[in-house]
Amino acid sequence: MSVHVVPVKTYALILAILLSLTMITVRVAFMDLGVLNNIAALTIAVIKMVLVILYFMHLRHSSRLTWLVVAAGFVWLGILISLTMNDYVSRGWLGVPGK
Repeated sequence: MSVHVVPVKTYALILAILLSLTMITVRVAFMDLGVLNNIAALTIAVIKMVLVILYFMHLRHSSRLTWLVVAAGFVWLGILISLTMNDYVSRGWLGVPGK
């Protein structure tokens, strides 16, 4: 198994990017963007998540099997979220008996 050595400069750059994205998230939270507040916050969160997974969890230089396992995890997360949203959206369809 080969080991890929990541320079400290790369880690420092990723850390600076993560900290700046955190500051941007805080600034966006205090702005009134209407519906776009949630979209902006989630977009920044996804960018930070991708950076952490790629660099700090060393996925960028991992084998294809590791990429497959991570992808399967995200597919499973999507399934859980979709089933939860299905339950949440359909709660009022049958009505409440006795009213």
